Amino acid sequence: MGRDPLQDGHGRRISDLRVSVTDRCNFRCQYCMPAEGLPWLQRAEVLRFEEIERLVAVMAQMGVQTLRLTGGEPLVRRDFPKLAALLTAVDGLDEVSVTTNGFLLERDAAALVAAGIDRFNISVDSLQRDRFYAQTRRDALPRVLAGLEHLAAFPEAHPIKVNAVAIRGFTEQEVLPFARFAREHPYEVRFIEYMPLDGDRTWKPEQVLTGAEIRAAIHAAYPLEPAQRDPHATARVHRFADGQGQIGFINPVSEPFCDDCNRLRLTADGRLRTCLFSLHETDLRGPLRAGATDDDLEQLIRDAVWAKELKHRVNDPGFVQPARTMSAIGG
Repeated sequence: MGRDPLQDGHGRRISDLRVSVTDRCNFRCQYCMPAEGLPWLQRAEVLRFEEIERLVAVMAQMGVQTLRLTGGEPLVRRDFPKLAALLTAVDGLDEVSVTTNGFLLERDAAALVAAGIDRFNISVDSLQRDRFYAQTRRDALPRVLAGLEHLAAFPEAHPIKVNAVAIRGFTEQEVLPFARFAREHPYEVRFIEYMPLDGDRTWKPEQVLTGAEIRAAIHAAYPLEPAQRDPHATARVHRFADGQGQIGFINPVSEPFCDDCNRLRLTADGRLRTCLFSLHETDLRGPLRAGATDDDLEQLIRDAVWAKELKHRVNDPGFVQPARTMSAIGG
């Protein structure tokens, strides 16, 4: 059944959905949550597989074509490959991807590829074991790299993207090692500017190591040339001029890409968010469990999307950080 395409009040067509399948995570990254973690949702609060499938199917009928599964850490959700298989079968979706910290990837890579996952993003903030531990509070780099290598053995999993959060005072030492990593392996390394979504509420603008600074540092050692940006893409991708790999820059703070944003987010407890930095959410779990029809859900979604924010306002005076952190929202 087709439905009218989703469009917000600023004329943007919405075609990308990011679904958090759990708020739980087995890492405690400095830029995301406190060392002691956060209060987790109770099991009854988390959307069930069939509820996620139904909401995704309704939004696919409304023109959502790409789906990203996130967390927390999605691979800690029990039977996650089964959920992935349910969602890759939803009519209308062109691509289903997963963002993971890679800790359980060696265990689940084969099952996720078999389930039909098209693309993988792996978070790796340092290629040095001690610095990886300092950032994530977990001594897990060898296991993450083993999972990445295991995933790379599946041709259908490519292109594989490796994401590093760029924080001033930390990431400068990682830039050239990651550039070499991108040249020597079949991965696209992407630097993501540090955003105000941390659990400790200590983010400051001066902590943002900008994409432009990183790009200049890499270009001085390994000349870069820009690739054409895909419509709605979050990353500005550059090729190494000699053809050996490519690298990406996601710059939501210094170079916002709100103008052509086509994204929605669904939290693990069934709240629809129209921006990563939204201060308001729309409850879909309550109506879903109260017997709402697909038409009812469509209207709730359509009303929320119509009010989608024009921009995230991170750089505006009086910016207010949302109550939820990145791990509770879903990346």
